Amino acid sequence: MIAFLIEVVRRDLLLAVRRPADAGTVLIFFVVVASLFPLAGNPDPVVLGNIAPGVLWVSALLACLLSLPRIFSGDYADGSLEQMVIAPQPLSVLVLGKIVVHWLISALPLVLLAPVLGLQYGLQGEPLFVLVLSLLLGTPTLSLIGAIGAALTLGSRGGGVLVSVLVLPLYIPVLIFGAGAVVASQAGLEVQAYVMLLVACFLLSLVVAPWATSIALRIALE
Repeated sequence: MIAFLIEVVRRDLLLAVRRPADAGTVLIFFVVVASLFPLAGNPDPVVLGNIAPGVLWVSALLACLLSLPRIFSGDYADGSLEQMVIAPQPLSVLVLGKIVVHWLISALPLVLLAPVLGLQYGLQGEPLFVLVLSLLLGTPTLSLIGAIGAALTLGSRGGGVLVSVLVLPLYIPVLIFGAGAVVASQAGLEVQAYVMLLVACFLLSLVVAPWATSIALRIALE
């Protein structure tokens, strides 16, 4: 199964490389949204530092949300998803591979760019490190949960809107723990509790999401 997972990841990465505009759109959206707040709001460094955790986390969340419909839509459009569903390999492994690629293409660039945007808000030292760490731990959960919504709305009209309605309530705990870790670091408090909660959310999603997404895909293709 590991070999099959690696093959799925390799295949989808090659397809993603041929469509760089998809990843570029998500990255540009993240940069634009995060950069508009300092321009539109109070330029006071203290104010910017206070709003930085929430703004950067919400920007990353919305950017990930923007790319969710594309997890399965390409394979669904050309009919290859139906062949994957009836393949002898476990569908949950296929789903996990696609989620990994979604995170690598859509979320990991946001994590790598976050320090630059954090400096724009005056974050330095430990708070900046905690921001990157929280995004690194939290964004995989966003991809895992988002895959369920993408599968449930596959082939439906207005799928992007439906995905948002379905997954945004489930994203709230990740948003609270991720931004809360940065706020705690700014206040000089311990952040281990927030980090452990993010890890717990990730592990729970890793167990549940591939299985639930597989069921949703079978329902959508019936």
